[in-house]
Amino acid sequence: MPGQSPTIAFRRALPTQAAPCRRVLNKGVFEMPVTVVVGGQYGSEGKGKLVSHLACSSRDAVAVVRCGGPNAGHTAVASGVTLQLRQLPCGVVDARASLYMAAGMVIDLPVLLDEIARCHVTPDRLVIDRNACVITDVDRSNEVTGSLRDRIGSTLSGTGSATARKVLRDPDLPIARDVAELKPYIGDVAELINAHLDAGTEVVVEGTQGYGLSLHHSDFYPFATSRDTTAAAFLSEAGLSPLTVREIYMVLRTYPIRVAGNSGPLPGEITWAKLSENARYPHAVAEYTTVTKKLRRVAHFDWDMAKKAVRANRPTGIALHGADYLDYGDYGKTDWSSLSRTTREFVRSLEDMLEVPVSFVFTGPSAEQIIDRRPVAKGHQLRSFEAAAL
Repeated sequence: MPGQSPTIAFRRALPTQAAPCRRVLNKGVFEMPVTVVVGGQYGSEGKGKLVSHLACSSRDAVAVVRCGGPNAGHTAVASGVTLQLRQLPCGVVDARASLYMAAGMVIDLPVLLDEIARCHVTPDRLVIDRNACVITDVDRSNEVTGSLRDRIGSTLSGTGSATARKVLRDPDLPIARDVAELKPYIGDVAELINAHLDAGTEVVVEGTQGYGLSLHHSDFYPFATSRDTTAAAFLSEAGLSPLTVREIYMVLRTYPIRVAGNSGPLPGEITWAKLSENARYPHAVAEYTTVTKKLRRVAHFDWDMAKKAVRANRPTGIALHGADYLDYGDYGKTDWSSLSRTTREFVRSLEDMLEVPVSFVFTGPSAEQIIDRRPVAKGHQLRSFEAAAL
């Protein structure tokens, strides 16, 4: 309703007679429906695609909460439509999904307002936490002055500077609740997400970047991002208890990538030409960053990093991106049995080495080019991407 607080509107939208979402495991311990999506390498693993799939393949409406800042671009591709999102949750592709931006978010205001307009998102669907912070020109200038691009290959988005100023409680740093353009969307995200859980709604937490970029855990500091990038950190940003988690899906690429320039070590680095040759691609393959359009760096799969990422995140399932980079013949495949021997052996090696099931296999950029190996997925009907009327 016009003039209605989005927080109140969302509370009214929650089911009042929903079946209990918690199953008693033993006295005082419950299973709750939170799924966390994390990256296991250097970002751009395909987290946005998985979040889109989880939202669209769910039988019921989901709540998707985005963490992180605008320096990561998540891409959703389906039915000939491509969305490149730096701020909004990728759950936007499903019209049923409620969208949230966590308290730990760092907001680039022009970018966010553009995405809201492009995706036709209204305040009755999106809530931005009151305590998220907003990047200013001062933050971008700080990163340029600090030579972050030359030193660590930074995108100079201002995210690191804004994060540092929030930690220092800088009175000149804008907070979401004080920004006029964001007023219609402001609410207490932790309160609302927990209310969704109590009402039986599935919640998906959309992480940012990857384990190899963690400020605390990367082997290559200072070539890291400005936050921790583990599942525990994203729960903290969203205001959720670890006891609410049912699934943690970690996304890995068959060939990990890093951003261009002096972005840090990349063990096993190769050329895109070599990758194309190995996969028997009929044409040259190359990937460019979502934001800066620079050629990404690429490398052979790093088993040591994957093992460390698994230890830090303890995922319940792996999503493997890039089956077609192992064998071009797998491009667009949607059935496990039709995959090449090369890809199926790689998946089995992953499961043996990491002791985690591979729940999803991506065979191309589109949302339809995914093999969902979860037993619970059998019989599910994937909802149309256009359902969100984007």
